[in-house]
Order: sequence, then C-alpha cells, then structure tokens
Amino acid sequence: MAEHGVAQIWRKIKSMYNIIGNHCTTCNTYYFPPRPVCPKCRRKGHLEDYKFKGLGTIHTFAIVRQVPEDFKTQAPYVMAQVELDEGTRLTAQIVNCDAEDVSIGMRVRACFRKITEFGHGGLIVYGYKFEPTMKVTGHKR
Repeated sequence: MAEHGVAQIWRKIKSMYNIIGNHCTTCNTYYFPPRPVCPKCRRKGHLEDYKFKGLGTIHTFAIVRQVPEDFKTQAPYVMAQVELDEGTRLTAQIVNCDAEDVSIGMRVRACFRKITEFGHGGLIVYGYKFEPTMKVTGHKR
C-alpha cells in the first residue's frame, strides 16, 4: 500500500515524465528545472509553464564506467549535458546507441525510459533520457 502511494507521488512530478520548465515572456528566456522567479528579470519577469519539445544537441558528455549498484546492468553508459533547441541545458543519460558513437554536437531527442526500481516491490520509476535523432526519425535534424 505504501509503495502505491509512492507511485502516485512520482506521477505527480510532471517534470519527471515531460520536460517542463518555464518561459519568461519578459526576456524570452527558457529555464529547466522550473524557477519561481526569472533569474534575469527578477520580479519584473513573467514566468509561464513551458513544455520543451525535447530536441537538442549534446554539448558535452562522459562515459560512466564505474557505476552505482542500481545501474550495473547499464554499464557503461553515457551522461551528457544536452542543450535544448530553446537554449536551456540539462543533464541526462544518452541511450539507444553505443557509448563510443556519442559525440559533441550530436542531435538528440527526449525519450521516456525506465530510470530505476524503487522499494521492496520493485516499483519502476520512469523519466526522460535522450537518444540520437537518427534512431527515431532517420533525419539528422
């Protein structure tokens, strides 16, 4: 019963299942994760919720070979700083390609994947990761 409650909590965190941040309509800047106040405009800024398209490029990355216990089956894996087309950057795992094929500037898109299992019952926690756009669309852009 307690784990069911945990499942409900995860589902209520919208930014775990979508890339939802803010857009400041005053300075036209995008933020992720969401902010309570625009860091540029402060109180003069007007923030609105914004669902990112999930397309971007790899700004930098690292291949993780020494992994935590929960991620042993995924080793090695790639963690990257992805610059979304809207201009904000976030850190995420790159999936659906060999670690050696990842490169700076590679076009990627967000995808919904398993992150880990939680608790004694093995509740699966999902979230966003990124994959090369070529794997999905066949297009580089």
